[in-house]
Amino acid sequence: MASWLPETLLEIVGQGPAPSKDYYQLLVTRSQVIFRWWKISLRSEYRSAKPGETKDSHGAFLENSHLQGKFDFLERLSDNLLLSIISYLDLEDIARLSQTSRRFAKLCTCDKLWEKIVLSACDTVTPDMRALAEDMGWRQMFFTNKLQLQRRLRKRRQGQGSHRNSQL
Repeated sequence: MASWLPETLLEIVGQGPAPSKDYYQLLVTRSQVIFRWWKISLRSEYRSAKPGETKDSHGAFLENSHLQGKFDFLERLSDNLLLSIISYLDLEDIARLSQTSRRFAKLCTCDKLWEKIVLSACDTVTPDMRALAEDMGWRQMFFTNKLQLQRRLRKRRQGQGSHRNSQL
């Protein structure tokens, strides 16, 4: 049976953290996980090092303690990909995740994440609501109760109306 998934599900390439210049690639296909590395160094003992590669099934890769202990793959994911993943978490899990590192604290409070959360939680977001969210922040808007939001929207409209009248 044909799969709707593409053959390559995820590919991440990059350089190791400073001062390393090593190259890494993580390739996840429908059937296996391929991890490749290439040691790049000016030190004589590494000059003749050849690139390495491991290929495992998904289950074998997850159980490979050599790879799991050595690399933090989550830290290597892009902010956009992490934000996409975080947006599926429950609020309690987002709060817990924000306490694990500075990077996750920043991601868990960023407007881009909370905009996704608000848009998925609300049936409609009017242009006035969007403008208010841009002013006050999407996270603040999410946690503001409906009555307070209605007051703020009314004040915003009144402020814009008086601003237009003063320009005339």
